[in-house]
Amino acid sequence: MNALIINCSPVRSGATAEIVRIVAEQLSPRFTTRSICIDDYSFGYCKGCRSCHSSAECIQNDDIPVIMSEYEWADVIVSVSPSYWADIPGQFKAFIDRCTPWCNTHEPHASVSAGKKGYAIALRTGPGMKECERIIQSIEHFCGHLEIECCGSLGLCLVECKADVAPHMDEIAGFCNSIHS
Repeated sequence: MNALIINCSPVRSGATAEIVRIVAEQLSPRFTTRSICIDDYSFGYCKGCRSCHSSAECIQNDDIPVIMSEYEWADVIVSVSPSYWADIPGQFKAFIDRCTPWCNTHEPHASVSAGKKGYAIALRTGPGMKECERIIQSIEHFCGHLEIECCGSLGLCLVECKADVAPHMDEIAGFCNSIHS
């Protein structure tokens, strides 16, 4: 079984990246894992032209199909996102917008293989869980439109830098133990 862990942050070396590393390490005995960072790919914003509504393809030629091939490879997808003004980072939102060809709200639409499981981890610097819940809702909404079954989530508060991840190791390990295909 294959697990894709996505760093939804443009920062490749911060707390989000550290959580991605830990999740990959925790899952590696049970899954073949791949980790990607959304900022490692080049893609533009959705133009709103709706040509994908009739063709199931985007007119832009960039890395979105490359990312979607990673989704296709995976049986389990774990999205790890920090809070940027109480929601997902703009780079990840731009990716989601560009996935309209795979959105199940219009026909024809492209699709990823059935049976995929999605999981979300949200982190924020403040003490309240409300922002984490909003991030998780954004990720789950996206997965729902790709027909990826949402199977679990974890919110982590008071995480600003890598050093802040260590106190949450038991929570992260417990969450990883709940991940299955």
